[in-house]
Amino acid sequence: MNYSGRFWLRAGGLREELALLAPLALTAIITVLAFVTPSNVRFSRFLSVAPALAASVWLVVGTVAIGVLAAVIDVVIAVTVGHPGGSQTYLFTFAVITGVTAAAAYASHVRQQREQTLADVRSVAETTQKVLLRPMPHRLGRLDIEVLYRAAAAQACVGGDFYEALETAHGVRLIIGDVRGKGLPAVGMASAIVGCFREAAYDEPDLARLARRLDVSTSRYTTLMPGDQTEYFATALLVEIPGDGSAVEIVNCGHTPPLLFGAGAIREVIPTAPSPPINMGALLGEDYRIDTVPFADKDQLLLYTDGVTETRDHTGTFFPLVQHAGQWDAGSPSRLLEQLHRDLVHYSRGRLNDDIAAIAVRAAATTAPASV
Repeated sequence: MNYSGRFWLRAGGLREELALLAPLALTAIITVLAFVTPSNVRFSRFLSVAPALAASVWLVVGTVAIGVLAAVIDVVIAVTVGHPGGSQTYLFTFAVITGVTAAAAYASHVRQQREQTLADVRSVAETTQKVLLRPMPHRLGRLDIEVLYRAAAAQACVGGDFYEALETAHGVRLIIGDVRGKGLPAVGMASAIVGCFREAAYDEPDLARLARRLDVSTSRYTTLMPGDQTEYFATALLVEIPGDGSAVEIVNCGHTPPLLFGAGAIREVIPTAPSPPINMGALLGEDYRIDTVPFADKDQLLLYTDGVTETRDHTGTFFPLVQHAGQWDAGSPSRLLEQLHRDLVHYSRGRLNDDIAAIAVRAAATTAPASV
């Protein structure tokens, strides 16, 4: 389950409702003030603000309607309260409301066109996300799995972070990684890596061979990209959990170390020797090291990208993941990710400015059919 949108959907819905009511509320306030204040104050001149505000949230018809309403109210005020300066003042205010309404209607039309364009782009992004970051099965073999994903650009849906999990003859194999940079080049490279992983994970006998194959495939892909090929690389974690074993194998390709929750303790799984990032094997040497750590029933493994640890508070201090993790109730993968997302939002005061991806994996005591 993706937990990144729950808070924002609730807050965004409330803000949208208030914005839709704002033009009517403003019109009502100005009307009341025009009737209860002396006529020389001339609050009715502010009625032209209502259609201007409506253009930012309403359709063209609604914008014109509230402009007509403002003009009618101005006529009523002129008849009942009167305008200092006589009919000339009345006509000037009426003309201002008419002109602003016409301009606001055009602005509303332009806004609607841009919103449609954004909707089309978002639809493409959502389709891309379904291909690149497909829904993760909640159960693979004896493992319970949950995913947290949030793109830095909220409207983009996808970014340079990637992940995948597959059940193979070698066990469950997972990958999580982060492409250097942002934008379409990062998305393209992430797609190339995930595509290669989905094929090679079934064939390669061990994670070191799998990492080399990803490196070679990515190097071929970057030859089609502009600029220096060494500018394009990705950090990644490759994980293998055999179906009949009690250990987990990890190849850390320059990535942030995972956290292991087990036996009442939390520890970072630091690699015994460094392995090069994906597409840096030819430059740094293709020596990929496999680390093996115990993974008993009910243990949990948290894989994450650097968007988690590089989240900053208002002072610029990085998010202390291990410190926060020690306060969590790691009863299930879903609970673990809920607490991670909650703490990230609270720590950053809602300003999560980088792509964030995390996978929580728990070793269950029994095996159940995979479900999505």
